Amino acid sequence: MGDTAKKARHHIIVGSGVAGSQAAETLRECEPDARITILTLSSLLFYNRYDLPKVFRGHRDWREYLVYPAAYYRDWKINVRRCSRVAGVDARRRVIALDHKEEIRFDTLLVASGGRGYIPEDLTDFRPLMHGFSSYTEAMSAANEVPKKGHVIMLGGDMIGLDLARTLIDTRHRVTLVAGPNTFWPHEVDDDERPALIAALEKMGIEVLEGADAGGIVSIEEGARGLSARRVVFRDGTELYGDVVMPFFGLSPSVEFMLGSGVDIERGLLVDPALRTTTEGIYAAGDVCQIWSDAERRYRFYYGWKNVRAMGDLAARNITGSSDPWVPAQDEKLHISGDGKIQSPFWEYA
Repeated sequence: MGDTAKKARHHIIVGSGVAGSQAAETLRECEPDARITILTLSSLLFYNRYDLPKVFRGHRDWREYLVYPAAYYRDWKINVRRCSRVAGVDARRRVIALDHKEEIRFDTLLVASGGRGYIPEDLTDFRPLMHGFSSYTEAMSAANEVPKKGHVIMLGGDMIGLDLARTLIDTRHRVTLVAGPNTFWPHEVDDDERPALIAALEKMGIEVLEGADAGGIVSIEEGARGLSARRVVFRDGTELYGDVVMPFFGLSPSVEFMLGSGVDIERGLLVDPALRTTTEGIYAAGDVCQIWSDAERRYRFYYGWKNVRAMGDLAARNITGSSDPWVPAQDEKLHISGDGKIQSPFWEYA
């Protein structure tokens, strides 16, 4: 090989969701000869999590949810390593350690590991009695537990949960929302806006319990024989019975494997407007990062399918030589339409 030969760089992406998958595609377009590896905990290839409410409409085949066929990754020369848990990152050596002790060297790293459902500390002991909804497996488990026209008790009521509630009501299930401070997350709702938004939820057909947030729940228990499968007991002694209890209190960034890496972390990975972390060669995109906002003079999260995809694209372009700043792809305003229905940009996705 001559002195002018250049070794192809190895780009590693942690996370196979919207941000990570878009980043891989953009990286391939920008660097045709680069090595691209996606590491994901999932056993499935990239699928559209926003479509998961369809399990309650009878769509149970995992193949329906895949965004790309397996041949796509072969044709684009993207190596996807499924069921791979990242144990840690050595930024100095530029090495990722997997849970099974394997080490993989990288030239650049994009952390797009997203977030998992947040559970308030007071409710963590009851986690085994609640059903999450952040993966295909969790969605299937919940759908299998809810009988036809069954009753779902929803705690918190973030926008992901309320999106599911729309489908549940449409499929003739009963939904009781135990509302609280996390209702409408990640939207920030003023006190004077809340009554109209709660009324809009009730108009949708959701039964709303206001003032009975997570702090008012004493326990979540299995229902007695002959009764519903779950019982929620409140501090005032009242009880609520349903078939499943589903927590929707927002997302908690999945950043544990970055502890000790040298990258600055607050609630998420701190990045500049070009999505660079505080460590050279490491970027972050999606629900996992807090982006510095010059206008607001603080780090903040951005959510929504369009924003997450745009972050993946921007991070990849900047990894390959650009230095463009972050510009949100969608606003974050929640409002009520003329016919009394809630409209949110977080419900607008492809």
